[in-house]
Amino acid sequence: MVVDLDGTLTRSDLLVESFFRLLALNPLSFFKLPFWLMKGKAAFKAKIADHVVLDLHLLPFNEELVCYIQAERARGRKIYLASASDRRYVEALADHLGFFDGVFASDGTTNLGGSEKARVLCETFGEKGFDYAANAEVDLKVWEKCRQAILVDVPHRVRKLATKRCENVHEVSPPRTPKQLVRGYMKAMRLHQWLKNSLVFLPALASHSFDAATLGNAFLAFLAFSLCASSVYLLNDLIDLPNDRAHPTKKNRPFACGAVPLSHGILLIPLLLIGAAAIALFLPLAFVAILAAYYCTTLLYSVLLKQKIVVDVLTLAGLYTLRVLAGAAATGIMVSEWLLAFSMFLFLSLALIKRYSELVDRLRSSRKGKAAGRGYGTDDTPMVGALAGASGFVSVLVLALYINSPDVDLLYNHPEALWAIGILMLYWVSRILMLAHRGEVHDDPVVFAVKDRMSLLTVGLAGVAVIVGSLP
Repeated sequence: MVVDLDGTLTRSDLLVESFFRLLALNPLSFFKLPFWLMKGKAAFKAKIADHVVLDLHLLPFNEELVCYIQAERARGRKIYLASASDRRYVEALADHLGFFDGVFASDGTTNLGGSEKARVLCETFGEKGFDYAANAEVDLKVWEKCRQAILVDVPHRVRKLATKRCENVHEVSPPRTPKQLVRGYMKAMRLHQWLKNSLVFLPALASHSFDAATLGNAFLAFLAFSLCASSVYLLNDLIDLPNDRAHPTKKNRPFACGAVPLSHGILLIPLLLIGAAAIALFLPLAFVAILAAYYCTTLLYSVLLKQKIVVDVLTLAGLYTLRVLAGAAATGIMVSEWLLAFSMFLFLSLALIKRYSELVDRLRSSRKGKAAGRGYGTDDTPMVGALAGASGFVSVLVLALYINSPDVDLLYNHPEALWAIGILMLYWVSRILMLAHRGEVHDDPVVFAVKDRMSLLTVGLAGVAVIVGSLP
């Protein structure tokens, strides 16, 4: 029995994994890739393998197929692993699993895929002298030469072709349903994180501009930012696969656990970005520039900045503030210095609380030292918490100074009512810090606030204060 690797034994693809791992380790290598590819697929894979060592034991395996293989091996059958991936990866994986009698793989000269794989297997075992487990259309060339075609996660169209061309077909693992894939896409796109992009409405709300044109432009800005952000989230997840799989909760992300094929992510990334760009064309050029700056910054954050202490949280705070500036650019509303100062300190506090809660989780699970891909260690926990509190309270101070400034009289008839917002802010910042200290904040603070009743009540009361302050 011969078993394919990518998409069959594992719910992943070693070439895609090694490609994005290379970008994470050395982003400048991207410019060398075309020259490597000119030497052929096998040489291209070997060149990447020269630079990247994959952590293979964390790969998401197809457990149904693994159980089937072990049952066949218990019956006395010889089991072989055959893959178009580089031999070094294939041999390392076979050694890790321990139930293969041999491997066939690309060797830097020959790319073992499709018809070439069929030729090699027929030369070794003879035509119709082996069973072959695989998952893709390219494997039809091998299935036609084998005794039994074993279908693993095979799409409906490919299953029909295999049934037509092969005399003996056996299905081990059914494919993902469209509903499962759509659910995986939505989770990978992190639709719940789109809430952050509602910050583009803040300039309109702060200036009390609620006309249809202003809100319409703000809504278009929201959609463009959301699609752009999802594109970056997908790219970040592909780059960060090893670290996500080593994390207690991130290991359940669609790409990390194999719920969505990595190839689908590669297609979705440019599609979402093109969608964001198309929407942005209906908005002022200044918004397009800010959206481009956001994309480039988040890309740089994904491959480099998130590993740098302090720089990472300053970048996150800056990305939050860019959303406010984008809303201003889309609607043509000038953002006051007060709003920018308040945003800067509040968003820095939220970014620090995010890191603080991650460190607390590590401490409570007895995982000492630095988290994978991060610059902070558990010893930094008290300092990160202190910085989060300081930044949060400074944002409240900025709000208090604004309430006492002449600017507030231009928008509010009863500015004294806004003092309630300051008190509510002090309560909310103090409470979320306490909850993070207890290990009860597991999500991004903004996402946590949406799920938290007291946070929603705090926002509601702040809204009442704004309304009261605006009454004639």
